[in-house]
Amino acid sequence: MKTTQNFSEISRNYSDTSILMHEAISSSIGLAGTDHKYLGLIIKKKELTAGEISEITGLSTGAVTGLIDRLEKRKLLKRKSDKNDRRKVLIVPDVQKAMELLEPVFTILQKRTRELTSSFSEAEINAIERYFTAATEIMKDITQNLKNKQ
Repeated sequence: MKTTQNFSEISRNYSDTSILMHEAISSSIGLAGTDHKYLGLIIKKKELTAGEISEITGLSTGAVTGLIDRLEKRKLLKRKSDKNDRRKVLIVPDVQKAMELLEPVFTILQKRTRELTSSFSEAEINAIERYFTAATEIMKDITQNLKNKQ
């Protein structure tokens, strides 16, 4: 049976490798850092304000402005006035353009991940899903606690 220490080391390695992979993905498509991850969050919301992006990501308003500028320059999103409040600016992703840019990388990643997961039993998949679901909630809780301390 694996020790907790071994599991912690494997989990840290997974997390570190994930960060490095996402940095490489961004770099390969001409974006900075993890901009494509932030773009993914924006796509999930469909349209939102810069303030909402700051709230979701924890980035400062200045960092969000830089993010929006970089993604807008690549035509991955646009700013548009809110029809109900012209003072408010909405950030709207260009989902099609983003998918065209990201799909080649993620197609390979998804294919290899499907190949890997197909080698697991249903019980193993259930255990992995249970772990990731619970671990995600722990990370959300810690993130919120850290934001509340700021």
